[in-house]
Amino acid sequence: MRRWLGAAVLLLVVVIVLVPIAFMVGTSFKSNAEITQDLHLWPHTWTFANYSRLFRDSYFAQYFRNSFVVCGASVLVSLVCGSLAAYSLARFRLLAGLEKRLGFGILTVRILPPVVIVVPLFLVALKFHLLNSWLGLILVYSAFNVSFVVWMMESFFREIPLDLEEASMVDGSSRMTAFRRIVLPLAAPGLVATAIFAVIVTYNEFLVALVLTSSPGSQTVPVGASTLITRIDIDWGAMSAAGTLAAVPIVVFALIVQRHLVRGLTLGAVK
Repeated sequence: MRRWLGAAVLLLVVVIVLVPIAFMVGTSFKSNAEITQDLHLWPHTWTFANYSRLFRDSYFAQYFRNSFVVCGASVLVSLVCGSLAAYSLARFRLLAGLEKRLGFGILTVRILPPVVIVVPLFLVALKFHLLNSWLGLILVYSAFNVSFVVWMMESFFREIPLDLEEASMVDGSSRMTAFRRIVLPLAAPGLVATAIFAVIVTYNEFLVALVLTSSPGSQTVPVGASTLITRIDIDWGAMSAAGTLAAVPIVVFALIVQRHLVRGLTLGAVK
């Protein structure tokens, strides 16, 4: 009975999660008349007009390119800087055990709601002429992700025995060489898991991109989808098509790296 009850609860959760997604996908293939008149899950007559209109009448191809460039660059920068910082906290000792508190202090950057710091971010970007640019978004997202990378990777680095690095340094390697050749390969599953979360959070971020960008040349996919909402009308078909297309890269990415994600999250769970 307990097993059947658990399966029923799990099925209910899956239905609650998937039905809105299925409705969005179905709406993207409906005509405007069917969207406003019927509330069926799947369209009676399938059409690709919403997708063609999305790329013909808007800058969605540019939005996708902006998202891929900004997301890829910011995640790469945050992984490089965050891994070095996390390794330093895991291996070196500061006065009064400050290294144990410093990691949590860095994480407070992510604990604060973005709406609290979005106005100072706008003023700083305005001062340094970083509005409506890839560089401005990359710097902000990198700063946000570094704190998360440090918090995640520090625990992975602590699980790696120090004797392995010392043996490499005895053979003539410097600390950075031992870090690159010994520590990073052993922590690769954790690095992949951290990168997955960073990619998802960066790709879906809306508020900062909305404030720092105002032109199609720099706006990301979430901001571009919001431009389909006008003062007098909402293009539900195009918005559903935009949501469907925006979800595809993340879904494909998650399916590809699913094995690495599970391995990374369970690394060091059993000794």
